Amino acid sequence: MFDPGIQGHQRVRERLAERVASGKLPGALLLAGPVAVGKQRVALELAQRELCFRRSACGACAGCAPFKADPLPVELPNLLRIAPEGKAGLIKVGAVRGDDLVEGGVIAWVHQAALPGTHRWILVEDAHRLNGPSANMLLKTLEEPPPGAHFLLVTHRPDAVLQTIRSRAERLVLGPLAEAEAWAVAEAAGWEPSQRKAWSALAGGTLRYLDPEVFDHASAQLEAWIDLAEGGTFATAGEVLIPDKDSPIAQSVQVGEALEMLLRILAEAGRLAAGRPGFLGPWSERVGRLGLEASRVKEVQEAVHRNQRNLARNPYAESLLREVALLLVR
Repeated sequence: MFDPGIQGHQRVRERLAERVASGKLPGALLLAGPVAVGKQRVALELAQRELCFRRSACGACAGCAPFKADPLPVELPNLLRIAPEGKAGLIKVGAVRGDDLVEGGVIAWVHQAALPGTHRWILVEDAHRLNGPSANMLLKTLEEPPPGAHFLLVTHRPDAVLQTIRSRAERLVLGPLAEAEAWAVAEAAGWEPSQRKAWSALAGGTLRYLDPEVFDHASAQLEAWIDLAEGGTFATAGEVLIPDKDSPIAQSVQVGEALEMLLRILAEAGRLAAGRPGFLGPWSERVGRLGLEASRVKEVQEAVHRNQRNLARNPYAESLLREVALLLVR
């Protein structure tokens, strides 16, 4: 039995549970896949099952209650959570070596004795946000973790994770959810059947747009890129793309999301030009009318990928958006 709140990935979850029970789970697991497809929830389920009174991650008992908290606590009896922080959105060495997260640091926590019948789980959210010093600090422990300790590194950008980290972790790829699985969660969150086509098209098998405000912002960004491709100016159409400096979300993350939306438009243009069905629902017709040439699509895609790689070290992330916009409307 698995937590009914988790949609999809059932075979993966069953296999992970079997490997834990047989003692065959590696010391480091890299869970990769698109944003908001349940990677972190699948990882958390491993720890939750151990504290669940039914040993099933039922989601209803007192043992499961801490895993339903929002936000999730940094430390639970068998779990330590490491996440990006600050405007830069990085996981810095202080979170690993010092007392920023837990007394004695992460390495000391890993080597503590586990509770009977449990393991020591270290969840690293957005593992691609580990900076060089923090990643290097984890390397030795990742290579030879103490018995019963497991690192769960979650990321939607596995190739941006330090290569030495990747080489020490087994990669597990989780794909998008089926449309029906994603919509079941959205409907339970209050979305109306009349909104299904637009929500599912934008969500693309993920759960990232359950919040109506987030959905509205994402759809506005999608339309802004289309406006620019139709000849609009960045001064007018691009306003919604510029990162909010007062947001708790790092500016580089905000810019990254805007660039990802442009990549979806470019991919849609390629599909439609090849005579294949579109995936963007009510926005497909406008994208199809853009008539973007394959060479232009490739040029802009390459610029986006290049700028995505530069995001973490570029203090003027807004300039990256303007550069890509100029290529799009040229």
